[in-house]
Parts: sequence; C-alpha cells; structure tokens
Amino acid sequence: MKIKVQAEPFDLGGEVAAFSAGAAGAGAVVSFTGLVRDEGGRLAAMEIEHYPGMTEKAIGGIVEEAVARWALVDALVIHRFGRLGPGEAIMMVATAAGHRGEAFEAAEFLMDYLKSRAPFWKKELGAEGSEWVAAKDADEAALKRW
Repeated sequence: MKIKVQAEPFDLGGEVAAFSAGAAGAGAVVSFTGLVRDEGGRLAAMEIEHYPGMTEKAIGGIVEEAVARWALVDALVIHRFGRLGPGEAIMMVATAAGHRGEAFEAAEFLMDYLKSRAPFWKKELGAEGSEWVAAKDADEAALKRW
C-alpha cells in the first residue's frame, strides 16, 4: 500500500509499471487517472490545498478499508496539490487483486472517496475570477453505493 501526496507531476506509465511489477500474485491490475477538466474553456488553473499529515492519514484509512474489503494484493493512491493547469494529471488510483472484479470495485470505491471525502480544497481560477469547488450531489450519491 502506497500513498503519495505531492506537488510534482507523476509519470503515469512508470507508476503503473512499477505498481504492476510489485503486485506478485495478482491476477488483475486496474488504474485510473483523473485530469484537471476545463469545461467550456474558462479554466486557467486549479489550486489544490491540503493539510500535510491529516490528508495522508485520511487517505491511508480508506485505502486500508479497500485492501481488507476486496482482499487486494496492493493499492496505490497519488494525489497532487498546488497549481495545476487544464489537462494535467491530478490523481491516480491503482489496485491489484486476484480477479478483475475486485480490482475494479476497489478502484471505484477509492475514486469515489477521493472525489468526495479526501481532505483537499480546490479552487478554480479563470478570467472571471476564482471560485472554490463545491461538493456535487452526484459525487455524494456515488458514495452511497458503498
């Protein structure tokens, strides 16, 4: 289990290759990468803030839950903070399990948690000013299935 909260960009291919190589005994590896979305071409950047220590602890708890719940061989969460531009990778989740169903479900569980409950605060910056990103009903509803 590995959690990285970092400002620096990450190498998606390198992270997936290293994760897969270390997932001995797994029959499936699933990875997902979230990108900074620029809906309508109005976003100049997104600023992401967090509290070091608290963020890693919160993510670690939910990763431990996923590992136990789906009997994962391994799990990886990378989440960036700081100023990110449209199209940049903001986060990555990878799960390794004996079978694909468990790997997919665990990855979705982690993604839903990161989207709605992980202690990150996001501000969108554009030509018309800045605005904090509010919680979305659809994201909250996604958590209810777990």
